[in-house]
Amino acid sequence: MPEKRTVAVGIIGLGARAETLLASIFLIPEIRISSVCDVRTERIEKILSIFDAHSAPRPKTYTDYHDLIRDSETEAVLVPTSWNSHLTIACECMKHGKYAGIEVGGASSIEELWQLVHAAESTGVSCMMLENCCYGRNELMALNMARKGLFGELIYCECGYEHDLCDDVSMDLENHFERAIHNQHRNGDLYPTHGIGPIAKILRINRGNRFLTISSHSTKARGFVSARRKKSLPDVLFNNGDIVTSVIHCANGENITVTHGVSLPRPYSRDCRVQGTRGIWLENTDGIYIEGRSPKREALDAAGNPYWTHEWEKVSAYYPEFDHPIWRDYSKNTFGGHGGMDALALQAFLDAVMRKVTPPIDVYDCAAWMSITCLSEQSVAMGGMPMPFPDFTNGKWIDREPEIPSKWSLNEVF
Repeated sequence: MPEKRTVAVGIIGLGARAETLLASIFLIPEIRISSVCDVRTERIEKILSIFDAHSAPRPKTYTDYHDLIRDSETEAVLVPTSWNSHLTIACECMKHGKYAGIEVGGASSIEELWQLVHAAESTGVSCMMLENCCYGRNELMALNMARKGLFGELIYCECGYEHDLCDDVSMDLENHFERAIHNQHRNGDLYPTHGIGPIAKILRINRGNRFLTISSHSTKARGFVSARRKKSLPDVLFNNGDIVTSVIHCANGENITVTHGVSLPRPYSRDCRVQGTRGIWLENTDGIYIEGRSPKREALDAAGNPYWTHEWEKVSAYYPEFDHPIWRDYSKNTFGGHGGMDALALQAFLDAVMRKVTPPIDVYDCAAWMSITCLSEQSVAMGGMPMPFPDFTNGKWIDREPEIPSKWSLNEVF
């Protein structure tokens, strides 16, 4: 283990996401924010006021991200900027020898993903997507259970991002909110990584398995238009369907259904399902069923004929035995945003920077997950035609070198 020390970290992009990240960062003593950057000076002033409120030393400030990256004091950079700038900035960071922690979002082209991969391979420096949902308690327990064989051989998974964002997105076109602009002009799965990240890790994508093809279909788009009409705002055509459904086929024979929906009324869900030959975890029922372990009872149909019923067990019933080691202690004292997941993702990134090793979500993961957006867009435009995934590993997925053991691993449970 590396000696504990403080890492000087810069932040590029000081919008709302940067503010929520700071809520976790101020509670992690090994992180010192040395520099911040935004093109808007009012955002810089707001961020500095947050530092003052926490009695934290003020960082250096920049309005040009190139200057922050060139800052010799800064060792690593967090990039919670607009979606379209994540990869350009990450490439620049790696070319200057600095780890980049990029926020979530989809890619706009396959070309920019290859640029990301080539930047990491040519410099020997990596980037990590700060996909906090990979460190969710239930997602990590499902990983642990899968590695212990409880689900049997994995056959089929589901995941997604379903979240009623009508008020946030449909009202913000006039403010040039980037998410609104993407929904206005594009038609595909714009936000795949919250769901696909944990599922990809469970299925060992890029380490013995990979995505082969994706076929996507999109519904009509009515949700955002309806929300704007209720607020008496001008009609605007939104191109992205209210529900986008994609099916990914994997090299080892599994299928994954991925759903994106942010414009219709509903509670939040990431739609996770892990189905194997011996059992299942289903997020939307808060349930687990394991053959030979979960309750099964005989019942009678209306004609008096016997049949077997299979009963769900609560996910929480599996915590005592199968909670991931990360959460065994952390669950007693969680901190930071999104139920503690933000802090875990940040600590995983910090650990890789300290040890100068490949992070648990590496550049190949970033490329594969983010490619879903542009590939689903192409598939929708072609009537659901399957689109092939590039092999961003160039064949290394078949037999990659084992990762260096780490408590933060998302491939194995150490």
